[in-house]
Amino acid sequence: MADASSLNGDEIPGPRGGNVDSNGALAPAAALPGKSSSVGEERDRTPLVCHGHSRPIVSLSYSPVTEDGSFIVSASKDGKPMLRNGDSGDWVGTFEGHKGAVWDATLNRPATRALTGSADFTACVWDALTGDAIHSFQHKHIVRTVEFNPEGNKALTGGYEKYLRVFDLEKPDAEPQTLNGGEDNGAWSAPIRNATWVENLVFIALSDKNGVSVIDTRANSVAYKLDTDAPVTSIEPSWDASRITTADGCTVRIFDAAKGSSGAALSSFKLSYPVESASLHPAGKLMACGGDDMWGHVLDISAAEPVELECHRGHHGPVHVVRFAPDGLSYATGSEDGTIRIWSTPDRPVVE
Repeated sequence: MADASSLNGDEIPGPRGGNVDSNGALAPAAALPGKSSSVGEERDRTPLVCHGHSRPIVSLSYSPVTEDGSFIVSASKDGKPMLRNGDSGDWVGTFEGHKGAVWDATLNRPATRALTGSADFTACVWDALTGDAIHSFQHKHIVRTVEFNPEGNKALTGGYEKYLRVFDLEKPDAEPQTLNGGEDNGAWSAPIRNATWVENLVFIALSDKNGVSVIDTRANSVAYKLDTDAPVTSIEPSWDASRITTADGCTVRIFDAAKGSSGAALSSFKLSYPVESASLHPAGKLMACGGDDMWGHVLDISAAEPVELECHRGHHGPVHVVRFAPDGLSYATGSEDGTIRIWSTPDRPVVE
């Protein structure tokens, strides 16, 4: 892959995944030590602390492991999505161009394209190697969620306009497809907060509405719904696309991604704190959670009742997003305090 020297910002040239900027976009790990408590003992668990954003982090997304490693893209209310090396947290570059808060950002599977959604009423596709904007899709309201299809040739957008649209990236000037929400002209009944694409299914969470609607893109109709007791603040597909993890209120649920027609979760557990985001470990035995208490929690969910293994402290504001890396050796948290922290996974189980 090419280096990121053409991405905007002052940087010390180097191979992609190894750049740092002259202003210290990546802090040394010791800059903001975090203290972690685990069952039966208290021990130091110092995270990698990634500075650079000036406002809250609202979305994080890892790429799968590529020949150059994995990468992570962050969305922030500062309007400057950033690309980093997923293992070290080293800053690669900043995508410059949005004129409002960026609410969501994601990468395609080879990590060659990024997709962002913003309060400036646009969704943008970026070249992740050069930082150049490739396409900008205008909307009539805030774009809250974006996603590539598994093949990476389509872009899904949704937000306050209450429409879920699919843009063909091979025909970017063509009219987008509208995924039917059942209201007038295919609109949904409330703003769209989250949407994710798994195979031929799109999972959609609406603001202030319980549950997750699942659209079959081949029929362009709601195939079934997943039941929750409160509005869903996080939807995450597992790395093997077999499971969907959701967070609603204080409850985390795991659904079968392909056989969810009953609407019931395979498993669920209620915690003592509000959970804004949850992420399932690639091996399926650990869950990472974050929310209003400002901590990152790691739970062992292999038994009938979850057991908290570690509680990572260090953020100075609510944790808005939690994501496991594709190899399962670490997980990242993004917070209201404007930092990303990358933590080692307890016992570091390796995914083959």
